[in-house]
Amino acid sequence: MIFQPEVECRDKVDLRRRQLAHLVALTERVYKNVPFYRKKFEEAGVKPADIQSLDDIAKLPFTTKDELRETYPYGLLAVPESEVLEVHTSSGTTGTPVVDAYTKKDIEIWSDAMARTLAMAGAGAGDVVQNAYGYGLFTGGLGVHYGARRLGANVIPISAGNTKRQLMIMRDFGTTLLTCTPSYSLFLAETAKEEGIEIEKLPLKAGCFGAEPWSEGMRVEIEAKLSLSAHDIYGLTEIIGPGVSSECEAKNGLHINEDFFYPEIIDPETGKVLPEGEKGELVFTTLTKEGTPIIRYRTRDITYLFREKCACGRTIVKMHRLLGRTDDMLIIRGVNVFPSQIEQVLMRIEGTEPHYQIIVDRSSTRLDEAEIHVEVEESVFSDTTRRLEELRDTIESEIRSELGIGAKVRLVEPKTIERSLGKAQRVVDKRKL
Repeated sequence: MIFQPEVECRDKVDLRRRQLAHLVALTERVYKNVPFYRKKFEEAGVKPADIQSLDDIAKLPFTTKDELRETYPYGLLAVPESEVLEVHTSSGTTGTPVVDAYTKKDIEIWSDAMARTLAMAGAGAGDVVQNAYGYGLFTGGLGVHYGARRLGANVIPISAGNTKRQLMIMRDFGTTLLTCTPSYSLFLAETAKEEGIEIEKLPLKAGCFGAEPWSEGMRVEIEAKLSLSAHDIYGLTEIIGPGVSSECEAKNGLHINEDFFYPEIIDPETGKVLPEGEKGELVFTTLTKEGTPIIRYRTRDITYLFREKCACGRTIVKMHRLLGRTDDMLIIRGVNVFPSQIEQVLMRIEGTEPHYQIIVDRSSTRLDEAEIHVEVEESVFSDTTRRLEELRDTIESEIRSELGIGAKVRLVEPKTIERSLGKAQRVVDKRKL
């Protein structure tokens, strides 16, 4: 199902014309109304009149997360406070939060973006959406809620946690689409098995999972254990929340709602704009945001953009699922490693569970060392010591071969790595850097 085909299947020439009009209006608006951006424009030696084409966006300065924190709470507001209907903040537990303020139009845009996301997963007016993202200042809960309501679906605002109740609701109300983090979906499956609930007999057909990186291997695990079609979704509080991009039934990249959010890929070292198809850091400009518009926000997420004829019929640009982040990249003895790369190796080795944690420390010789704790299946853990040693050696060998690092692997019992109701903590960094 395509929720808004007139937009999602729009001709590229027409789309770019509209994007340019929005960009010109945006630069004029923030230059006039946001002192933070007026100063940045002046420091960069650029004025709104300099934006004559979409390529001219490269003349505009970048915005970073640290800068957003420095403007707390309302330093980026481009409208009078009286026009703000809702405020959300970043979900981080440390430091000053990032604020996202929404006008009436912003809520409508967010609702449309999320309705498109849910429709890409196959949801429609007759579906029951169980929303297990957290409600509150975190954008996940209300973002999905607005999208489901816009779509005309029945939304169950259960929020995160209380796993046994989640399963009861899923069974009793006939949930057809689940929304939560990918790691929590596996915890739900694990608990359902313990409770004797046969997930495959429920009407659950699809899930929209985001808020943390996950691999193709984890998708296979989720789809097998929950008997549904698992779709990757992507968003950022700084931009609007969930609904920035999402997978359709083809599951070959995430369609970006580029009528709302203009994407770029840059070299993270030089800031140079890279052509479609080249891997780099993802940057977004909020073309239509009124409350707290953002110019060229550096997400720190690594991916690439591509256009192709999609089986679903949509023509909007795609981004490859996240390859990692510039700020969660680990450097182990000079080798750049992303946790997602380690996950990809683990997920294809038989006998492992999709729960792991990477412990990074620095030895007495000042060399970085990584130890990976991996849960194994019950049948494997209760097997012979020799079998466990062989599995450990296989994992260490695969990681060394694939990633070029020597990492110690510790196999642990099922359910011993702490589960999270939100984002899973994949890395514990004990180095004093």
